[in-house]
Amino acid sequence: MSVRRRRYPVRAGCPPQRNRLESDCAGKVLGTECPALWVGRPLDTSFHDVLLVGGGGAGLRAAIAVAEVNPKLSVAVVSKVYPMRSHTVSAEGGAAGVVKPDDSLDEHCYDTISGGDWLSDQDAVEAFVREAPQELLQLEHWGCPWSREPDGYIAVRAFGGMKKMRTWFAADKTGFHMLHALFQTTLKYDPILRYDEWFVTKLLVDDGRVQGVVAIELSTGRIQAILAKAVILCTGGCGRVFPFTTNANIKNGDGMALAYRAGAPLKDMEFMQYHPTGLPFTGILITEASRSEGGYLVNKDGYRYLQDYNLGTPQAKPVLRSMELGPRDRLSQAFVHEMEKGRTLKGPYGDYVHLDLRHLGEKLINSRLPFVRELCLKYENIDPVKEMIPVRPVVHYMMGGVSTDIHGATPLAGLYAAGEVACVSINGANRLGSNSLPELLVFGARAGRAAAAFASSQAAPSDAVLAQARDEKRRLEEDFLGKSGGKERVSTVREEMQKAVEAGAGIYRTESSLVVAANQLRALQERSENLALDDHSRTFNTELTAALELGFMLDVAECIVQSALLRTESRGAHQRTDFPKRDDQKFLAHSLVSRNPDGSGRVEYLPVKITRWPPGERVYGQESASSKGAS
Repeated sequence: MSVRRRRYPVRAGCPPQRNRLESDCAGKVLGTECPALWVGRPLDTSFHDVLLVGGGGAGLRAAIAVAEVNPKLSVAVVSKVYPMRSHTVSAEGGAAGVVKPDDSLDEHCYDTISGGDWLSDQDAVEAFVREAPQELLQLEHWGCPWSREPDGYIAVRAFGGMKKMRTWFAADKTGFHMLHALFQTTLKYDPILRYDEWFVTKLLVDDGRVQGVVAIELSTGRIQAILAKAVILCTGGCGRVFPFTTNANIKNGDGMALAYRAGAPLKDMEFMQYHPTGLPFTGILITEASRSEGGYLVNKDGYRYLQDYNLGTPQAKPVLRSMELGPRDRLSQAFVHEMEKGRTLKGPYGDYVHLDLRHLGEKLINSRLPFVRELCLKYENIDPVKEMIPVRPVVHYMMGGVSTDIHGATPLAGLYAAGEVACVSINGANRLGSNSLPELLVFGARAGRAAAAFASSQAAPSDAVLAQARDEKRRLEEDFLGKSGGKERVSTVREEMQKAVEAGAGIYRTESSLVVAANQLRALQERSENLALDDHSRTFNTELTAALELGFMLDVAECIVQSALLRTESRGAHQRTDFPKRDDQKFLAHSLVSRNPDGSGRVEYLPVKITRWPPGERVYGQESASSKGAS
């Protein structure tokens, strides 16, 4: 839809909120300009009370929360893609929330805490499981078409690591429907304006407080300072730091690196989750719902190999917290062991096993897993009704992220974060499937409310931040758009980075592999300062965007490797073969990596918050004494 923008007349001295660029359609774009404040300055500037960076599920839910708390606040959503292209749209399986009478909040807490190998902050988990059902029900009121039982009640399905069926779903396109509901809801709030296809390059910090960002309008190359009283990062994860991932090309750790460079610490960056079932060539996710409906994982001999790895015994029907419904970290680790034993299949894109859905029948697959069938037909030219699906572990989700409290606030005043970019932490060392979608709703709403309250009590951003913005504009124009010479290609450095991180900090790590990766990343950081950029145009300069994203990814990669090197234990998704045991005496703590003035990182530790569930053994495939309730 074409958008006609209407600029209102500007009067000298009028407040920023009075001078808006508004649209004649419901989808409002661009923002509030401050010509009275910034007259005569070459840098374009706009102002909002609260600024959201990222237009996916967490960002849109936070924007709605701000508008609900205080309709008088100006709210802007800056996104490098159109909101409906944000990665939330790719989520398939469902969203966890206690709704059935045989389930309880305590059981959801225990499953989350034990699934996270006791690295989850339990106060955050308790808040999360309490508010998740409320958020999911609210989403239905906003138009999300949850699948139903024949009697009209919400349908739920099993998911890995959970001992009760509590995952709400909309067939196997849950994220798609959730994002639609959130996006259309934002359109009814006049204070919410959008900067679609703008790329944020820097957080502006003055007097210990974040006061806005610098961003590039991708369609024109215009560089602008967007000032705000509070900024909420909702930019998603960093899967593209690895070579084989379910993540879209936009998920490069932008928000994590922005916060890190601005002085906010990153938490638990060593914990990267591999999903056990991705298509070998593309990395496209085959949802965990395919296993919750009864799919089997088999090796080259047709053998259900998970029974060899303390995950239970094979049954014809799915058993909760057992076999294919074990946690993702254990299933991905089992694949590695099968590969070492020579029991996987060989293909042009590496080793793989099979996911067998044939026994489920065409009717069930078409009603409950239609997208899985569509993906297999389009990308593998196979029909899961008749053929087995080739799958292998694939990087899927970052448990770590920008360190926040239970309200989404970071240690840096004025900066908030929610969704995968943040680490509250509810996911600990391993996220359970279907917890991420309600997480972005619960903590997106919490961050929005907290940021609204903060912004309501703050003065307008200071003029001093404009000096930083001009420096950033100069950096972008001189070091990238106007740069000549250079020997290194973005794609070459990026590929070498991905290979280094995968080899050094994959499913299994050792001190030697991590040291090698750290040295390689240090050398790649130096090489990235000598990039050869051929495109000096302003309109949709994808080479510029790729170069900036590479810088973000290198920072994030170094944080991952450094945190993994210093955690000399095995816990959840972090498995050190040279330290195979969990060490609660030393490492029942979150790692916090902060940036030094010279660009290096330093790691400190913060104790995990324990409320009612003391650390215990993770047991799957059988009932554990500690799983029966809180101590």
